[in-house]
Amino acid sequence: MRVNAFAMLRARHALDAAGLDPEVPLERTSSVTNEVWLSPDVVVRVNSKLDHRLRREADLARILPAAVRYPKVIAYGGEIGADWLILERVPGRPLSRCWPDLDQDRRRAAIAELAVMLRAVHQTKILERNEVREAPQLLDRARTGREAVARLLDALAELATFDHVDARIIDHLAQLVRETAHFLDPFDVPTLVHGDLTFENMLWDGEHVTALLDFEWARTGPPDLDLDILLRFVAYPQLHVAEDYEDRTHAADYAEVPWWLAEDYPELFEIPNELERMRIYGIAWDVKELLQFPPRAEAHHLPEAHPYHRLVRTLRGVGYLDELNGDVSITF
Repeated sequence: MRVNAFAMLRARHALDAAGLDPEVPLERTSSVTNEVWLSPDVVVRVNSKLDHRLRREADLARILPAAVRYPKVIAYGGEIGADWLILERVPGRPLSRCWPDLDQDRRRAAIAELAVMLRAVHQTKILERNEVREAPQLLDRARTGREAVARLLDALAELATFDHVDARIIDHLAQLVRETAHFLDPFDVPTLVHGDLTFENMLWDGEHVTALLDFEWARTGPPDLDLDILLRFVAYPQLHVAEDYEDRTHAADYAEVPWWLAEDYPELFEIPNELERMRIYGIAWDVKELLQFPPRAEAHHLPEAHPYHRLVRTLRGVGYLDELNGDVSITF
């Protein structure tokens, strides 16, 4: 992995500001969203985006139940564009990196432990508003579903004007959102959700899940927001891992995960109208990504996992949620 000298300086500045040894050996590790460095005793995370996501995470860490196994916060600081969070280092590597080599029994045990941790997250209530800037889905915290999808509908109207986008498809997606938005009621609930529930954000030490990490997208919302993100990860895991091990990450290895989780955390799969709700979540995710990465060619030239293709599959009823719902083992 190529080491950026300025990134190294940011990490050492954080150590110094926290009163720790800035000359300690540091090893850069893979991360999708932050600069992450490992020392023998601590983990240094630096966020170079123009927000304070790591400050929110440091605040949330104070209320997380012990069952979540979130590492001890050593220090937080920095400024916008370079805020940092230093955590106690716990044993383990990202579960996504370990998963291809795990046997069936260890995979099953990992999901059982994840279910306990995730239930503990969802049993945490936050009464005050806890917003996150630019959440992964284009949905707003609101009492009613119609209010929650207002920004999503605006984004769909914008997409309809893009080159290489079929406006008829976008119009049908908007109609689907409008007709099913009421299934989100009430959307303004005090339940804490992780917000980025992928195997990248879980540590595995060879026998156990030792930590659930990266709560920078955590916020209040319905628990099935987390379920949709996890099912999306299961369907497209290669899109949610660091580049250096994309080629070892395959959806077939995750095929049993939803069924195992349904056995260990059944109430997460029993929310009324869950399929319709999560279909909106999926559209809200894919629309945001399509706005960030608009198609530069006609659809037949785009990669199979491109957000435009994912939206089309959702509209046609053959998306990842529909495939899971078609099996009698899981009923949304």
